[in-house]
Amino acid sequence: MKLFHLVLWRISLALIIVLSLWAGFFYIKIVDEVNDEVDDSLEDYSEGLIIRALSGEEMPAASNGSNNQYYLYEVSKSYAASHPQITYRDEMVFITEKDETEPARVLITIFRTDDERYMELVVYTPTIEKLDLLRAIFWWIVFLYVLLLLIILLINVWVFHKNMKPLYTLLRWLDNYQLGKKNAPLENETRVTEFRRLNTAAMAYAERSEKLFEQQKVFIGNASHEMQTPLAICRNRLEMLMEDENLTEHQLNELIKTHQTLENLTRMNRSLLLLCKIENGQFADTHSVCLNEILNRYLEDYKEVYAYRNITVTVESDSEFCVDINDALVSVLVTNLLKNAFVHNVDNGFIHIKITSSSFEISNAGEEALDRERIFERFYQGQKKEGSTGLGLALVDSICKSNHLQIAYAYIDNRHVFTLSRSE
Repeated sequence: MKLFHLVLWRISLALIIVLSLWAGFFYIKIVDEVNDEVDDSLEDYSEGLIIRALSGEEMPAASNGSNNQYYLYEVSKSYAASHPQITYRDEMVFITEKDETEPARVLITIFRTDDERYMELVVYTPTIEKLDLLRAIFWWIVFLYVLLLLIILLINVWVFHKNMKPLYTLLRWLDNYQLGKKNAPLENETRVTEFRRLNTAAMAYAERSEKLFEQQKVFIGNASHEMQTPLAICRNRLEMLMEDENLTEHQLNELIKTHQTLENLTRMNRSLLLLCKIENGQFADTHSVCLNEILNRYLEDYKEVYAYRNITVTVESDSEFCVDINDALVSVLVTNLLKNAFVHNVDNGFIHIKITSSSFEISNAGEEALDRERIFERFYQGQKKEGSTGLGLALVDSICKSNHLQIAYAYIDNRHVFTLSRSE
């Protein structure tokens, strides 16, 4: 979840709670205030009636043209003792003047006359409909909440885009940053201390990564280059030893195995050196090359080398697939795909090559699928094959990435299918 959405969600939830509590408190205070004003009016009205009753004056009519009404009647001493002297409550009463039942505020007072009689005075006056008030407050709160939420959303959008701009700028810079390549400098001026520290940490981390990457490239390049000479010397000495007529058959076989191991090590060393050069961008000289021509140049040679496996090769081409690439790299690209198809095939198998204007597809027979997540990793081999270094497809992937190409693998109908296309 994005930070912006998370903040809005929490603000909305907090507003629901706060406004609900505020609405309840507001309703209680409004009702208390209304009741207090009505109770004061009822007290004044009841005091006047009690004074007239005690003084023996004539009592006014129970319904005197106003909304206030009263009942006065005698009660027993035990009743007076068991009930409070003054009681306030809300009731639904019949209003004579309006000829209808309405909610009213009722004041009940018990008092004693001079002749030791106990009287109960019930005074009531119409008041507000609390349920209607509650509904009105509820809908006004809903309206207020929606209005506040929309305003807060707009304010938060503006605040986030204004105050979080340095963070988004840094994220875009990190997304576009590519290790080992020339990257644009981070231009992210801000007065916020935390963002400035974050910018500094990101640039420091990038510098450390660049230094480590450069050291790794230099080490691999130097190590691979320096190993070429001693490897060549060892191979030459082994070849001289193998020409010795005094060697036994067992000794000759051991020397041959050692020589093959050195050959594999030499090929691996050359592949690592080539990978290092590709990642260093040392093949910048490019021009348009058609893979059809490169395929025709090397296909017959591979057929002869692997003729003993009796592999059938078919080529389907309706147009030319041309890309901008270095001459040396395109040869490595095509030959590695060809070698992979021959080496990781089955005896009496097949290789099918399909070339269109937008893709170069090569497929071969296979017994089981390879790991699509790891197939282009260095030294990964689904099934170990003699003479394979595990770097062929890693080279293919590195060449594609450096030349705006895309290589994809799929296992379809017992076939390993590699499709080369232009990156979108």
